[in-house]
Amino acid sequence: MKNIEIDDELYQYIASNTQSIGESASQILRRLLNLDPAKATVKKLEPDTVGLEKETKVVEEVKEKPVVTSVSKPAASVFNVLNKEELAMQKGVVGRFLFILSAFYRTHKGAFKSVLDIKGRDRIYFAMSKEELLESGSSMNPKQIEGSEFWVMTNSNTTRKKMMLHEVALSLGYSEDQAEKIRDYL
Repeated sequence: MKNIEIDDELYQYIASNTQSIGESASQILRRLLNLDPAKATVKKLEPDTVGLEKETKVVEEVKEKPVVTSVSKPAASVFNVLNKEELAMQKGVVGRFLFILSAFYRTHKGAFKSVLDIKGRDRIYFAMSKEELLESGSSMNPKQIEGSEFWVMTNSNTTRKKMMLHEVALSLGYSEDQAEKIRDYL
């Protein structure tokens, strides 16, 4: 892995295009540049044993793409519950964020507890009580997800909220494409 220096503006651009928690800068750039993640290469420089000059040759190793198998598909779909007109009437990003989470809960009541595993580096994003969120960090602005016993942190930027929605969708069994579509509703 090579280290490179980039300016703050470029760093912010890469960070703003993060789609999932823990996504590396290389993964983000590969996606933005439409490069196949299966063809990621690691380059090693080896000295050429022929000749007197110190030339190098590049040996490429192709990483194999991990095989991902779906364990289960959701029986119900949040797309059947989300009403775009109602979504548009929500007040601001936080209102839409809570509305989408509520739709997820109504659709996947039994599996929704999986959101409790979605966390940041220093904070938890979801909890079973307001107090639990407040204990995990300052300025959480916890809100209850309508119709549920779950609470969510809302004091984060829109990009972080989109990442959270993306992770919720994946944890509930949605495909990557479906998770991106849901994220874009925000």
